[in-house]
Amino acid sequence: MKKTLIVFLTLILSACSLPAASSPEPSPTPVPPTATSLPTSAPTATLPSATLPPTSQPDDLFAANFINLPAPVCNGPTPEQTEGPYYTPNTPERNILFEPGMAGERLIVVGYVLDPNCQPIPNAWLDFWQADANGVYDNAGYTLRGHQFSDSQGRYFLETVLPGEYPGRTEHIHVKLQALNGVIHTSQLYFPNVAANTTDGIFDPALIVTLEEREGYYVAYFNFVIAP
Repeated sequence: MKKTLIVFLTLILSACSLPAASSPEPSPTPVPPTATSLPTSAPTATLPSATLPPTSQPDDLFAANFINLPAPVCNGPTPEQTEGPYYTPNTPERNILFEPGMAGERLIVVGYVLDPNCQPIPNAWLDFWQADANGVYDNAGYTLRGHQFSDSQGRYFLETVLPGEYPGRTEHIHVKLQALNGVIHTSQLYFPNVAANTTDGIFDPALIVTLEEREGYYVAYFNFVIAP
């Protein structure tokens, strides 16, 4: 009986020493991270930089040389002329034939390529070639030879030198033109107040450029009118 009482008292004391059960605490409400809580090493997306469409070379050259073409005027189709003996195909594409150290007076030739209705012809092919200031053609390479394409406004721009007089010929520049999918038109350009114009059997006054003298160089204006 005594042992039973001791065991009973021991069980009561053990029950009193157990920790009281507590109700669970509510979970904290999630807080959205702030900018300062983001890791500084987190990668950020990099967007490609915007790229402007390239400006056509003639646009740059017109602006760089302070040239504003007057509104186009048409006086009938551009007369065709002989190709001559010194044409070379497959010329490099370029607007500038002038090279540093080249003899002769610098010349810029500008204008429009137009159809018979006096509407600009964009992307027309123009192939120029000429003699140097001493009247000599480069028939081994491509000096003073090159082709280009009219811009979106039908304009062309050529930087070269005033040609010299080839024996038996007055000063002139050869050109071939062709509208996209059109026929090739071959002609020449001449200059005003050149004495040899009167003795040149090929010379045509309808192909004389309008010449403007500037400080250190000349600007020649001429509009080509060809079949589209």
